[in-house]
Amino acid sequence: MVSWEVFSTTFADLVAKQRIAGLETVSGLYGETLEIPCHNGATKEEDILITKWKYDKGEGIPGDLLVKQKNKNAVIMATDEYKDRVSMAANSSLLLSAAKLTDQRTFTCMVVAREDIMEYPINVMIYKSPEGLEISDQAEALEIGKLTKLGTCVAKDASPAANITWLKNNKPLVADGEGARISIRTSVLLDPVTGLSTTASTLEYSAKKEDTDAQFTCSTHGGNTLHLLRPPPSHMNIVLQVIAQDPLEEGDNVTLKCVADGNPAPTSFNFHLQGEMVKVEDSNTYTIRNVSRETSGEYKCSLIDDPSMEASKDITVNYLDINLSPSGNIVERVGEALDLTLKIDSSGESKVFWTKDNIMLDKEPEFAALTYSDSGSYECEVTMGLLSRKASFDLIVEGAPVIKQLSKQLSEDAQHKVLICEAEGSPKPAVSWSINGTLLDESPFINGKITHKIKVVPSANLTVSCTVSNEFGIDTRAINVSSCKYKVTVKLSSLDQTKLVVGVVVGLLIATLVIGVILNISAHTVI
Repeated sequence: MVSWEVFSTTFADLVAKQRIAGLETVSGLYGETLEIPCHNGATKEEDILITKWKYDKGEGIPGDLLVKQKNKNAVIMATDEYKDRVSMAANSSLLLSAAKLTDQRTFTCMVVAREDIMEYPINVMIYKSPEGLEISDQAEALEIGKLTKLGTCVAKDASPAANITWLKNNKPLVADGEGARISIRTSVLLDPVTGLSTTASTLEYSAKKEDTDAQFTCSTHGGNTLHLLRPPPSHMNIVLQVIAQDPLEEGDNVTLKCVADGNPAPTSFNFHLQGEMVKVEDSNTYTIRNVSRETSGEYKCSLIDDPSMEASKDITVNYLDINLSPSGNIVERVGEALDLTLKIDSSGESKVFWTKDNIMLDKEPEFAALTYSDSGSYECEVTMGLLSRKASFDLIVEGAPVIKQLSKQLSEDAQHKVLICEAEGSPKPAVSWSINGTLLDESPFINGKITHKIKVVPSANLTVSCTVSNEFGIDTRAINVSSCKYKVTVKLSSLDQTKLVVGVVVGLLIATLVIGVILNISAHTVI
């Protein structure tokens, strides 16, 4: 008589760090989140100014993933398939979700400290244990002295390819060549899309009389990790699998798959759905459509013929709801307060990020007394793992215009006066002057501010007013402007100045002689 068993242990228990080609290597499991350490304490956290993660695209071409400045949130730089799969842990480690075989490459953590720049490259290896072991083409009995095919053991979707071992009474069997009692033929099929391997091993055995009631099993191990699956010999093994996208969120579909071994394997099951039992015949799957947060809970499947044989699994439906108040288009008066409220309802811990006009803010905006510079487009993004929700509002701050400054200056050619009127208000205030002038410049209307310049040529001293107005009010301010009738100032070179001094001296001497002659004539006349 031949009995069959399939053995297994947990693959994850044996995954560990290694060192390959002089670089630290981190191993991870296919489909799970991998944490890649940055510097392992080689650099003090308080000295780190910037942390940046990048990866080797191949042929020495680097690709950026994300960067984090001190005391700020990490910013994702990746634009390829890593965009939605990378994040940074609090200890600067890179978190890589849904690990794939294509992730087997070098990732580098670059740290900018106060006195140095360091890089820490790390190799990544991805392992995947087989989906399970399946034995097909099983022999009903063995014929003594004749090489008989016992069966084929298949290990599907593994990386690296699984090595299958055959055992008799828990002792490994080794093929012993042509004309032998043991023949083992193994083949490996590589999936060109996923890169995963399926290994098939066929055992042929020539029995002896003492092999009666022998127990034959197949086991598989990949790399240094032994992967065995062994049900209790007294009863059947049953497992409930949950097939759904990750993360599972409201509106998605979930498929429950009940897997039981046996010969023949059962094909009909009971599915227990939160107090309701559904009988499914000639199928081992049941699909729950359009799940909601109320769908979360424990689910079971059992054998129809033996309800005590059951398996269970917990299902969690992720949800993330946000409510931003106020939202949409908001118009407020300058100086007033605006209360901003963001309510979050989620199934896990969430993070909030704010931007204004597409520029990241350090914290949630506060509006105790609105200013014109508060106007803009605001957006908040709330994330929980891979889930993300956004809300936004456009804020316009309005108010009566106010002249902040009215000034004047002489033009460079000294031929006219330049009058400058600086004002705030929203909507954009209209600017007018009490004197005709030529418009020199009007600044762009930004954050409720505008600057208006004109040039004038006053022929007499006068008072000039600037007036600004919009639908909310008006403001006027005056300034005194003097005449442009100035003395012409001639700039002389040092040689010209010398000539001028000599001329003045000669002129004074001539003037003195003239005055003396006049005095003498006057004296003679008096006499």
